[in-house]
Amino acid sequence: MSEHTVSSYDEELRELAGRVAEMGGLAEALVNDAVTALLSQDLEKAHKTILQDARLDELQQEIEAKFIRIVALRQPMGQDLREIMAAGRIANDLERVGDLAKNIAKRVIAIDGDLNSKKAAFGVEHMSELALSQLKAVLDAYTSHDAAAAQAVRERDDEVDAIYTSLFRELLTYMMEDPRKITQCAHLLFCAKNIERIGDHATNIAENVYFMVTGKQLLEARRKIDETGLADIENA
Repeated sequence: MSEHTVSSYDEELRELAGRVAEMGGLAEALVNDAVTALLSQDLEKAHKTILQDARLDELQQEIEAKFIRIVALRQPMGQDLREIMAAGRIANDLERVGDLAKNIAKRVIAIDGDLNSKKAAFGVEHMSELALSQLKAVLDAYTSHDAAAAQAVRERDDEVDAIYTSLFRELLTYMMEDPRKITQCAHLLFCAKNIERIGDHATNIAENVYFMVTGKQLLEARRKIDETGLADIENA
């Protein structure tokens, strides 16, 4: 981060970046808790995950207020402006990650302990591990201003998409083999879609980190390999 003659300005920028890092840590924890609640059918953890999302919303609002204050008072340009714009955009992505974790927790409550397809649930766990590793890597890239690491995160989005497509087909097979599993497999399908979208938000953050550091856009279009035909499932 650049140094200025006005030390309070530097402090404001550091505080903004710190809030984004705090949001990142909380968003990671919410996703992890939601998936853990799914696998263990822990309804209490699911309820706590839903409640904790409110803190993520508060942080996003704090960042937005700081963003407006800095722009109004400091009139940033160049690298400073990119830092501030990136903070605002990343905060929005992290707020959405929290919403998606909350959606998974709601599915846990809807399943209400009646999860018999443990094998399918483990597929969701594997997918969430990859999405969380992507989220952690891109937040590290943001903190360290590492454009190459951010670009690597963007290029790995295909892996999350591929697992989602595979899991989608697996869950459909379970449903066709045993109609009694249709309800719980449908819930798992929504959970998997939420995790796939968390991977997309990690990729959005990667693109913003790259621009923040280099001042350049990643021009090559992001390749999506969602072959399910359900690219925009509405979340409950």
